Amino acid sequence: MKNLLYLIIIIATFSSFQKKKVKQTPAAAVQKKKVKKTLPATTKKVEPLQTLPVAIQKRIDSYKKMDKSEQPRSVIEYVYKGKKVYYVNMHCCDFFNEVYDSEGVLIGHPDGGITGRGDGKLPDFNKEKSNERIVWTAPE
Repeated sequence: MKNLLYLIIIIATFSSFQKKKVKQTPAAAVQKKKVKKTLPATTKKVEPLQTLPVAIQKRIDSYKKMDKSEQPRSVIEYVYKGKKVYYVNMHCCDFFNEVYDSEGVLIGHPDGGITGRGDGKLPDFNKEKSNERIVWTAPE
């Protein structure tokens, strides 16, 4: 019988908490209205200012999946001979650094390798490149 009495008290107490209404102060009501007015503006999808070509983004996504010790250090966008190109700075000086066009086609290796001079296909790259923009950096 005692247990039944405790159960009734608990249920009565719980139901009385649910019935109480919290009164809002005028300031709280004004703040609530402001949130409702600004909420739609915050739910809009923000488009990136500059997007990468699909081939380059896929390449970066594959770098992200690599072991950190093998990931390139960075991908840098340049303008070279009037076109956007993407320079992949490898993780070690003995590897060729790579330059890709916007379609993801390898143009050449301007530097790196055992000699540090690349493959010779882009001898003027370091002199002619401009408008540097880092598009991806490997995490430390």
